[in-house]
Amino acid sequence: MTLKRTINTIGAAGLALSLAAGAASARDLTVVSWGGNYQDAQKKIYFEPFAQKLGKPVLDESWDGGIGVIAAKVKAGEPNWDVVQVETEELELGCTDGFYEKIDWDKLGGKDKFLAAGAHDCGVGAIVWSTMLSYDGDKLKDSVPTSWVDFWDTGKFPGKRGLRRGPKYSLEFALMADGVKPADVYTVLRTPEGIDRAFKKLDEIKKDVVWWEAGAQPLQLLASGEVVMTTAYNGRISGINKTEGKHFKVVWPGSIYAIDSWVVLRNSPNKNDAMDFIAFASAPENQSKLPEYIAYGLPQKEAAAAVPANLATDLPTAEANLVDAVALDGAFWVDNVEELTSRFNAWLAQ
Repeated sequence: MTLKRTINTIGAAGLALSLAAGAASARDLTVVSWGGNYQDAQKKIYFEPFAQKLGKPVLDESWDGGIGVIAAKVKAGEPNWDVVQVETEELELGCTDGFYEKIDWDKLGGKDKFLAAGAHDCGVGAIVWSTMLSYDGDKLKDSVPTSWVDFWDTGKFPGKRGLRRGPKYSLEFALMADGVKPADVYTVLRTPEGIDRAFKKLDEIKKDVVWWEAGAQPLQLLASGEVVMTTAYNGRISGINKTEGKHFKVVWPGSIYAIDSWVVLRNSPNKNDAMDFIAFASAPENQSKLPEYIAYGLPQKEAAAAVPANLATDLPTAEANLVDAVALDGAFWVDNVEELTSRFNAWLAQ
């Protein structure tokens, strides 16, 4: 997977201080997230205020994910990243392989302050987010897609489709397009026949798919008209609608929701500051601000309860949005991600 790296320093004064400190001093705390309007929001409510509290710069970078990237950082010795936001299988795999420091849960008030899936020995829940079908409401008006069956219907909805490159999500959505009920997706996918069925369904639209990797890409694909519909992250859709006045629409039934977590890379020279940052970003008074900027759910219970009702209705955690939604099965992907990624890449190359 191609790594996208953009480095930003919080505050010009902080940068000058950092440069003046010289090479002999320890490098500044570096926090890594997913870029785009999500990371823009994080800068305002987490990175910049924490840098002021810390009294020194906080650097931030963005990445596209992949446990191989984490492994390379840690195995090289002292990593040049400290805090990283990871997906479910990266959390599980990295924790098993010893790539992360254990979380100091005392600094966070205990695991019971969080949703169960957001309280891990190696990670702290940062957001609850969904991947779902999306389309441009300005371009599709009279007839709009309402399911993965429609996503696969190139006769009713001619044009290219966007899918995240990789087996995760693609296989689940393919099964739902083939008639599998959302509640049964992972039961079917845990069988060899189910995996074959998903790949066979993907065959039907293979020539019509534009594969994307970074979260900003599906927004660009929709805006340019290169695709008629695409999978996308719900927060990215709500974010661009707010900031650029787009009318992108989402379909909640059949969406897949998951929790991303903060981790601290093993042997981070800024371990203490890293743990303090996670505690700061997880504090209810800070985390509860996130939905003002982008529609992601909150794993910290007090923060979630503090979100105004008019914002809570747009979150993946809203009761109405969970109807026929699927919880990402992290255990399945930890067990199968390598094998299915190899098969997916071979299938894509055919």
